[in-house]
Amino acid sequence: MSIVTLTTDFGAQDFYAGALKGALLRCHAGLQLVDITHGIRPYNIVEGAFALSQAWHEFPEGSMHLVAVNTVYSPGPRFAVIRHAGHYFLAPDNGILTLLFDKIASQDIRFLPSEDQSPFAVKTIYPGVVAQLASGGLFEDLGEPGEALYQRINLQPVITPNTIRGTVIHVDYFENVIVNIRSAVFEKVGAGRAFSLYFKRNDPITQLSHSYCDVPVGEPLCMFNSSGYLEIAVNLGRAATLLGLKAEDVVELVFE
Repeated sequence: MSIVTLTTDFGAQDFYAGALKGALLRCHAGLQLVDITHGIRPYNIVEGAFALSQAWHEFPEGSMHLVAVNTVYSPGPRFAVIRHAGHYFLAPDNGILTLLFDKIASQDIRFLPSEDQSPFAVKTIYPGVVAQLASGGLFEDLGEPGEALYQRINLQPVITPNTIRGTVIHVDYFENVIVNIRSAVFEKVGAGRAFSLYFKRNDPITQLSHSYCDVPVGEPLCMFNSSGYLEIAVNLGRAATLLGLKAEDVVELVFE
């Protein structure tokens, strides 16, 4: 049974996700469909790439990961399928694949031409590709080779000898705030020094926690989450609302 994951900005209230699943199963009934999320904010490819980056590697090799975020990004949108680490990724060529992976070799890219230029083109384009792979078809027989994917570059933290300036890249369902600062960067720049984490007009956080319960209920904290990203949270509270943080806000670590 072939595994197919879905990451979309379709939302849960409309029929789009269900219609796509139906089209997939009609082309190949022996699929196991797994929702990663349909709650990506409309057109937000940065959020879509982040969500998929946190989940795809948990699936077995051979899995196919379908992305439908900002699919109508131009008058004639183009779609692509790439091969990476034994997995397959289908997405619009709007930059989301280059946000997901820094380098993609040309031999691992195939473009999916289609005469369907409707707003719901993925419903006709994706099922055929999935059915071909699920039936044992070769990656090289998919679509056509072509030039490089449309390039989008991940926003990186700004680093000096005593500071790291990062950006909020995601606010999760619990309103925990995730920043694009990784633990390895923190350790390298900080070198064991004391720090202050500044954001908005809030009092700085000066201690690294290991769990949400390290501080009293209602108090803010910062920690590195299971994916190694810096996270600002409130114990049993909603950090984004309480601290006034949102995606693309800037935070700064200052080391003594």
